[in-house]
Amino acid sequence: MKLHTYYRSSASYRVRIALNLKGLQAKHLPVHLTRDGGEQFRVQFRATNPAALLPVLEDGGERIAQSLAIIEYLDERHPEPSLLPAAAADRAWVRQIALAVACDIHPLNNLRVLKYLTGPMGLSEEQKQTWIRHWIDLGLEALEIGLATSPRRGAFCFGDRPTLADCCLVPQLFNAERFGMSLEAYPTLRCIAQACNSLRAFQDAHPANQADAE
Repeated sequence: MKLHTYYRSSASYRVRIALNLKGLQAKHLPVHLTRDGGEQFRVQFRATNPAALLPVLEDGGERIAQSLAIIEYLDERHPEPSLLPAAAADRAWVRQIALAVACDIHPLNNLRVLKYLTGPMGLSEEQKQTWIRHWIDLGLEALEIGLATSPRRGAFCFGDRPTLADCCLVPQLFNAERFGMSLEAYPTLRCIAQACNSLRAFQDAHPANQADAE
């Protein structure tokens, strides 16, 4: 397998965690998102993913984009350990958390959105930071309430082993801190992240531990 990745891409971070949890090896092919205007826009990479987004997984003749699609593909191809619970309602709960991050929080703070805000939209750096904090806070507040009050939560988002939800939550909290945000208001999320980050699979996937880290 090959994974087109960037050390600071939170979507790539999710997939790295999933690969590690499953004990799977993938050759990392770094794509620098800011160098020379962004290597993702080069003809060679756009032939791999016309959307010019990371990550992309190549597995044999298959080429899969979108981090959640990649993780569920890995879960179906390599079922153990499973990243989704057995019961339908529990799987929906885990997906609900993952999608809250991947669809509601992360896209509004993705690199291309932030560049558009300070480029064509003409926002200042301060206005951009206000935008970032607003959408991350809104999303994390909802996750904090939902997880703090859920009987499904254990040491992790669901029970006592990591799932798809944790693969998404940890990179989003990393992003929040990278943007200079405090996580004091989210004690449940911080406890879950602490449990996750005590595991080698999460440690090895951390941006600072990637070969292309700067």
